[in-house]
Amino acid sequence: MLPTHVKRQSEDFQSNTRRMVDLLTEIKNEEEQIRQGGGHNAIEAQHKKGRLTARERVAKLVDPGSAFFELGLYAAHEMYQEWGGAPAAGVLTGLGRVHERLVMIIANDATVKAGAFFPMTAKKVIRAQNISIDNRIPALYLVDSAGVFLPLQEDVFPDTDDFGRVFRNNAVMSAMGIPQITAIMGMCVAGGAYLPVMCDHILMTEGSGLFLAGPALVQAAIGQKASAEDLGGAKVHARISGTVDFREPDDEACLECLRNLVSHLGHKSRAAFDHQAPQLPAYPAEEIYGIFSSDPSRQYDMREIIARIVDGSQFEEYRREYGETVLCGYARIGGWSVGIVANQKKHVHTAAPGTGQKRLEFGGVIYTESAEKAARFILDCNQNLVPLVFLHDVNGFMVGKEAEWSGIIRAGAKMVNAVSNSVVPKMAVICGGSFGAGHYAMCGKAYDPRFIFAWPTARYAVMSGDSAAATLVEIKIKQLEREGKKLTQRDKEALYDSILATYEHQTDPRYAAARLWVEAIIDPAETREALIWALEAAALNPEVKEFKTGVLQT
Repeated sequence: MLPTHVKRQSEDFQSNTRRMVDLLTEIKNEEEQIRQGGGHNAIEAQHKKGRLTARERVAKLVDPGSAFFELGLYAAHEMYQEWGGAPAAGVLTGLGRVHERLVMIIANDATVKAGAFFPMTAKKVIRAQNISIDNRIPALYLVDSAGVFLPLQEDVFPDTDDFGRVFRNNAVMSAMGIPQITAIMGMCVAGGAYLPVMCDHILMTEGSGLFLAGPALVQAAIGQKASAEDLGGAKVHARISGTVDFREPDDEACLECLRNLVSHLGHKSRAAFDHQAPQLPAYPAEEIYGIFSSDPSRQYDMREIIARIVDGSQFEEYRREYGETVLCGYARIGGWSVGIVANQKKHVHTAAPGTGQKRLEFGGVIYTESAEKAARFILDCNQNLVPLVFLHDVNGFMVGKEAEWSGIIRAGAKMVNAVSNSVVPKMAVICGGSFGAGHYAMCGKAYDPRFIFAWPTARYAVMSGDSAAATLVEIKIKQLEREGKKLTQRDKEALYDSILATYEHQTDPRYAAARLWVEAIIDPAETREALIWALEAAALNPEVKEFKTGVLQT
C-alpha cells in the first residue's frame, strides 16, 4: 500500500481544497446551463410536438438507476455566438448501459437550432464514432435533426472531419461488425437521411420525417407539392418504401423497442487484459482536492493522488529510485490491470550521471533518466498487454547544457516513439499543466489516447502563460521599436497583462473541451470512475496489433 502523509488540517491542504471546490462549483454551474440546450421555450416547443428532449430520451434509454457518462458536453462552448450559440454543439454523446450492455449514445438535441449540424456538431459525432471504432462499442443514434446549418455549410460539408465522414464511418463500422441502431424521433433530412439507412436497424416514430429533400425543397426543385407525411412519414417508409424496420407510435414506445433490440445483440470475445474483483482505494477520493496544487511554485507528491485512484491504494512502482520526476508502476483500477505513467511534482535531490555530483531535479520536468525509464516501462506494458494510464502535470523536458550533453533529445525521442507505437489502450488525464513536448510524450491528443480527460485545473499549450506572455511581449516591443515607437514601463505592463489574459483563456480546459481536445472536464474525485468507464470500453475490443517501434535512439 502506498504510504500517505496527508496533513488534512494544514493551511496548504485547506487552501487547495477551497480553490478546487470554488473552481468545481463554477464548472458545474456552467455545465447545468449547457444542459438546458436551447432554453425553456425550445424545450416547451419540443414537448408540444409530443416529443421528448434529447436528455429525456437518453434518461429513458439507459438502464433505470444507471449513469450516463457524457462526453463532449463543452463542445462549441463560447462558439457561434453570432448565431446565438450552440450549447453542447446541439448533440449529446456518451457512454451508457442498456440491458447492462455498454453502448455509445449519439442524440441530436432538437432544442438547439432544430438539431442542425454546426461544424463542431459533425466533429463531435465523428469523435463519438471513432471511440466506438477504437473500442468496438455498439452505437445507438437518436435522430432529430434539420440537417446542415446552412449559413456555415462551407465548414460542415467538404472536409475529412466534416459531415460526410459521419456516413463513411457508418459504413466502416458496419463492415467491422460494430452494431449500429438508429431511432428517428423527429426530422431526418437531406444528407443526414443516409445515417439511419446505413445502420443495422431503423426505428421511426409517427410524426417524424425521413427524406433527402423536404417539401419546400421538392417544390422548388421539381414543382411537386407534398406534405411531410406523404413525402417521407413513418407510414410511408414502413408500408411503401420499406426503409424502416419498426414503426412506433411515440418516443416512449420507440425507446422501449430500441432497448429490446439491444438485449438481443450477441456477445463477442473481449480483450485479454487482466481483470480481478475491484477494491476501493484505502483513502477518500475527495482528499485529492487538498493534496493537489495548481500553483506552479508549489510541490505535491503524485503518489498521494495515485493512492486515491487505484484499487486498494496498491502501486507497484517501477525503478522507484531512478528518473524520479516521472513515476511508473503497476496498479489496478476497477479491477483492471494498468500501467501508470505520471509526472512527479516534488523536487528530487539526486546524483548526476557520470560525475556523481549532487543536483536538484525540478518536479514536473522530464529529465533524460525519467524519459529513459518511461520509455522502457511503456515497452514492457505493451509486451505484457497492460493498458496505460498517463497522469499529466508536466512543464516539459529539461533544457540547458547539462541536459543536452546527457542526451535529452535522444531520450525524449525514445519516449515519444514508445508512446506513438503503443498498441495497448492508452488513457490520459490532464491534472495540471501539460506543456510543450511534455504533452506529446505523456500521450497528448495527437497520440491517440482512447480517452483523454481534464481536471478543471488543467492547462496546456506550447508553454506556460507567464513564459509565453514574456516571450510575446519581448517580440512585440522589438517590433514597435523598429517602427520608431517607444513604450513606457506602464505600456509594457499593460501589453503583458493583455497578452497573458488572452493566453490564459486559451489554455483553460473549457477552451480545449469546446474544441474536443479533451473528452470531458471531470471532478478530480471522480477520476477513478472516469477511468473505469474508459477501461471497460477498451476491453470490448479484443484486437491488439503486433507491437513494433521501428528504430529507437539508444
